[in-house]
Amino acid sequence: MKFPPFRTIAVLLVTLLSVLAVLPNFLSEQTKAGLPDWLPNQEIVLGLDLQGGSHLLLQVNRDDIVEGRISDIRRDARATLIEAGIGSLITTDGATLNVELTDPSQLDAAQAALEPLAQPAEGGIFGGGTAAPEIDIATSGGRILITLTEDAISSRMSSLVAQSLEVIRSRIDEVGTTEPIIQRQGEDRILVQVPGFGDSERLKDLISQTARLTFHLVYPSMSAAQAQAQGLPAGTMIVPSTDGFDELLYEDVAIGGEELVDAQPSFDQNSQPVVSFRFNTQGAITFGEITSENVGRRFAIVLDGQVITAPTIQQSITGGTGQISGNFTSESASDLAVLLRAGALPATLDIVEERTVGPSLGADSINAGVTAGLIGTAGVVLFMLAAYGLFGVFANIALVLNIGMILAALSTLGATLTLPGIAGIVLTVGMAVDSNVLIFERIREELGAGRSPFQAIDSGFKRAMTTIIDANVTTLIAAVVLFFLGSGPVQGFAVTLAIGVLTTMFTAYLVTQLLVTTWFQNRRPKTLKVNILERFLPLEPKLPFMSWRKFGFAFTLVLLVSTVALEASRGLNLGIDFTGGSAIELQANDGDADIGDLRTRLGDLGIGEVQVQEFGSPSDVLVRIGTQDGDETAQQAAVQQVTDAVAEDYEVRRTEAVSGTVSSELAFNGIVGILVAMLGIVIYVWLRFEWQFSVGAIMALVHDVVLTVGLFALLQLEFNLSSIAAVLTVIGYSLNDTVVIYDRIRENLAKYKRISLSEIINMSLNQTLTRTILTGGTTALALIALVIFGGEVIRSFTLAMAWGVFVGTYSSVFVSAPILLYLGVKTRAETEVSDKPKPERRADGAAV
Repeated sequence: MKFPPFRTIAVLLVTLLSVLAVLPNFLSEQTKAGLPDWLPNQEIVLGLDLQGGSHLLLQVNRDDIVEGRISDIRRDARATLIEAGIGSLITTDGATLNVELTDPSQLDAAQAALEPLAQPAEGGIFGGGTAAPEIDIATSGGRILITLTEDAISSRMSSLVAQSLEVIRSRIDEVGTTEPIIQRQGEDRILVQVPGFGDSERLKDLISQTARLTFHLVYPSMSAAQAQAQGLPAGTMIVPSTDGFDELLYEDVAIGGEELVDAQPSFDQNSQPVVSFRFNTQGAITFGEITSENVGRRFAIVLDGQVITAPTIQQSITGGTGQISGNFTSESASDLAVLLRAGALPATLDIVEERTVGPSLGADSINAGVTAGLIGTAGVVLFMLAAYGLFGVFANIALVLNIGMILAALSTLGATLTLPGIAGIVLTVGMAVDSNVLIFERIREELGAGRSPFQAIDSGFKRAMTTIIDANVTTLIAAVVLFFLGSGPVQGFAVTLAIGVLTTMFTAYLVTQLLVTTWFQNRRPKTLKVNILERFLPLEPKLPFMSWRKFGFAFTLVLLVSTVALEASRGLNLGIDFTGGSAIELQANDGDADIGDLRTRLGDLGIGEVQVQEFGSPSDVLVRIGTQDGDETAQQAAVQQVTDAVAEDYEVRRTEAVSGTVSSELAFNGIVGILVAMLGIVIYVWLRFEWQFSVGAIMALVHDVVLTVGLFALLQLEFNLSSIAAVLTVIGYSLNDTVVIYDRIRENLAKYKRISLSEIINMSLNQTLTRTILTGGTTALALIALVIFGGEVIRSFTLAMAWGVFVGTYSSVFVSAPILLYLGVKTRAETEVSDKPKPERRADGAAV
């Protein structure tokens, strides 16, 4: 009850800073321009689903692929002929090499020596799965013609497009949780949509720059100008430099950028921006050998065919680290470090289309979601007022500040807020309300035990904080792991959830306590009524939960088996994010496109998920439909249905196949993230409780995930990226609920000696039942409002979350708690017996 002044100052300071950080989101650009420089001006970046963003269509440069591969083959052919003792002159003509022999009589020997080059690599060319030869070797007029086949070119392009997708995703993830859409479109194109990136030129450079880094020794005895005049020495090439001069380098790559494991922007001794890099173990060994053997020679660092710097090797460098210097700014050094960390693009990408796109959810859906959110929040506020009266006012003030702190943190970080991020905030609201309910119910219990209002408030806060910390730390562990191992929407969810956990603990421990203690010290009430609904929610009801456990286990087992069977037989209705489909570009014949009307019109066709967004000008629309069941004919029929449905009002400008935005790597990382998060939770619960509690918590989480995913299978709701966020929300909510009940069981195990484990579990469930009902009720109010008023586009997302909260509450009561009875948790009496030393015995068997 003693609240030191520095805590009050801390609360007021955080509140002020939060208001200042959130303020720019509600001001016009003109108003923000007039604000003092010392005020924060960063805004929350809304994701593609909420505001749209930049649209880039990239195309793999076929000529560059052919040129690069034919150059490699020319080098291999020259080395092969030199090794065979055959002199030659090799020239390039497109995808063909012309080999003229110094001695024409060696034609057959040369052809035989080159023949192994035509054999495909084991497992197919470039991972394409084909055994066709990569090159054709023929003779004509005394020359040997080596031609790169069309099949080889197509196979390589397919492989390089797939690799480029992952490199682009890594680069964008490196500059923040922007949650882009990255899809393969057609055979050789990549579609990239990025929200809220203000500098479009920088974005294009980050995405399309090849960033192929190589290290070459400089030819020592001749300059580039001399080589141009006298002819290039064998195995050399002329490369332009950033300082305007050409350099003569050896063609052979001494060491490549693929050996790098890290690159970071830094400053040299003269405070000039540089990029520091570090090789892997093999790269460090190679780098050390090169620098040891070539002291006094110049060593060029080449980026995308241009010499960045070519310093002289002063001494052996054995640490595997170095610096790239040049005319860098802080931003360009940072961008280069990003490019090097993410890896080089395997091919040159040309930008063939650049546009601005509207929100994928549509303005109508966003407005409906905002309305639903306001209704849900109002419902939560009114519910807390109805349940706790004045204490509900304190809880609502803390809740508003909590949300403000989350938005302030997102603004300060410049984070991207998308639908999954909003799911994290919804979960945070539930946990924030839960923290206050825990405190108030603890105060109510202390009053029921006969303590004075002063003692009840003091003890209530102290006892509740242990539970609040345990419940929130487990959720924080999950959020941190998901951020580092996940990507895209998983990271967006993790960011908002982690911030929400920290703000919830801050408001519960400081803000609510400040409000309650300040009120109490001013009013000094003789009596205290915390919960207005005491008549309907008794302090400790006498429900026989343990008597129902066998029925509950049987029902749960049947439910789980049925759900798994349903998922296996019926499967999930995977959305465009997973399966890909077709992209159809439309243009309105007259005036602006009506996004809402189009979504309704196409949704009635029965062809599955349909995404509609503004594309460039207000009259242009991009429609995505999912992959249809059946063969290519079924897909074409669905595209034709769309075309026929809009024929009167829209012109179809282009139709192309698109891949899913969820790559196998992204999906794998997400699954690994969830599994590692569960492992972290198991370890924490084990350390804070006992191993039996951690097993029970994981069983409850598995139950909740299976049943939530089962809802998608049962109703055939679209399973997409937002669905993943819904599942993660359910995990967070259920975990919070389970830990609260476990904390009470642990407390009662230490408190009561002559009560059986079954009675202790039953007592604990009854003691926390009011909190379970009130927390579940407030969360359900917010989610039901989203289900009813949120619109069709996000309905499957909100419906899954609402269902998940229900099954999460069920599993906490009927799965995670009763299972402890069968896992061998010891009561206080059993622990004392096992800890008591056994009596020693004499030789005659009598106890000593």
